[in-house]
Amino acid sequence: MNRTEILVSGFGGQGVVLLGQILSTAAVYEELFTTMLISHGTETRGGYVRSQIVLSGSPIDSPVVETPDYFCAMSKSAYTKFGSLVQHGTIIFDPGYIEPIQGAGVQHSPLPARNIAVKELGREIFANIIFLGRLGQQLQGAISKENFLKALAARIPKLIEQNSRAFELGYTFGI
Repeated sequence: MNRTEILVSGFGGQGVVLLGQILSTAAVYEELFTTMLISHGTETRGGYVRSQIVLSGSPIDSPVVETPDYFCAMSKSAYTKFGSLVQHGTIIFDPGYIEPIQGAGVQHSPLPARNIAVKELGREIFANIIFLGRLGQQLQGAISKENFLKALAARIPKLIEQNSRAFELGYTFGI
């Protein structure tokens, strides 16, 4: 696998860091090299949060995401702040928060994660796992669905059934 850069950003409480941890764990199960950097505002909840994940089949020289191949924009402020970093990649965004600005070479992929989570699982807290499922679908061939589900169970041993369903909803969205 070539170097793949993934940026996930939203606001505190949306599970941005957890999503990155599960993705990185799945990559390790796949025997890939991975790094993850997190940054966040000083607020306890509601401030900006960002996870930068790099995946590769060979050792990673820098953990910094400079031009993301995939960007999960979970809030409008995240999209506004980091959307311009995507030059030739895919922006997965929640249309409940974001109205995208189309750019050359950038694919916008709407994913109404919050609405799906509330409608199908009764709580918007599962929206991050729906985003993870969508990333899993995008990364087919690099990381198996089984390794995503194994990492999900390892990182969140509670609510396995609901989280597995949330992952599946994201994985199959739009197919």
